[in-house]
Amino acid sequence: MDIQRLRAFRSVVATGSVREAANTLGYSPSSVSQQVTALQRSLGVQLLNRVGRGVEPTEAGKALAVRVDALLGELGDLDHFVQGLSQGESSAITIGYFSSLGTTWLPHIIGPLAAQFPGTRIDLNVSDVFDASVRPRPDVQFLVPPADFATPAGYDRIPLATDHYVVAVPQDHPLAAQEQVPLAALMGQEWIDNDLEDGWCKRVITDACAAAGFQPQYRIHTQDHRTALGLVAVGVGITVLPLLAAEELPAGVVQRPVVQPVPVRSITAFVRRERSQLPITQRVLELARIQAATG
Repeated sequence: MDIQRLRAFRSVVATGSVREAANTLGYSPSSVSQQVTALQRSLGVQLLNRVGRGVEPTEAGKALAVRVDALLGELGDLDHFVQGLSQGESSAITIGYFSSLGTTWLPHIIGPLAAQFPGTRIDLNVSDVFDASVRPRPDVQFLVPPADFATPAGYDRIPLATDHYVVAVPQDHPLAAQEQVPLAALMGQEWIDNDLEDGWCKRVITDACAAAGFQPQYRIHTQDHRTALGLVAVGVGITVLPLLAAEELPAGVVQRPVVQPVPVRSITAFVRRERSQLPITQRVLELARIQAATG
């Protein structure tokens, strides 16, 4: 199957116009039209319908567009890999990371990495989950997966550190006087959520609270740690979060370790196997291990 025809078709679907696709690709409109027509003829199926002055995909066209996206993503991955072989290293590296790692470990990883590999493009994507459909696929994905998370195909799993949970409270809160806070002591407190509803970090808290015999009552729902900590600072509730996310606290807020039970999450690197031996990939892991040991 002709890749140029697929590229032309995908561009037409994305832009909704043969003329706009031609402008994007740098071809003439007639050339793009001919490529799409040839693709439809070779497949024996209608892929596009005219709508007004533009076009839109048929159901078959929509289905093909999804597969073309995956194929073009794989070709992009292959191109990066081939460049890495010819240069003895990768000309680009893609790193996925979860939000709290981005403000703590990541600067200490990327700073030395950029200095050591000045000709390499570094693509950073924030994500708290592993999305196999994302292209280019991450060469290294930092996650805090649940115990039942299966290692994605083509990746190796490297545990780096455990991250304990703490409770953040106003400094004049009664719990601030304790060195450690039993989870059951948070029963009846007004909780501030700091994660997506079904996020992996929240699952750790939910399971630990269930073991302590209760479920937290969230008064305020947010989806990030910084917002939750800001709300703790103004005295509207408490929030339980990983220690990594509590390294920088607002004025007037303190954190205390949560115990009985101790909620923990596992900071893990998932490394793309076919690029795992590249010097730049190895350096990422080395720097991550340094952060795990010192953080």
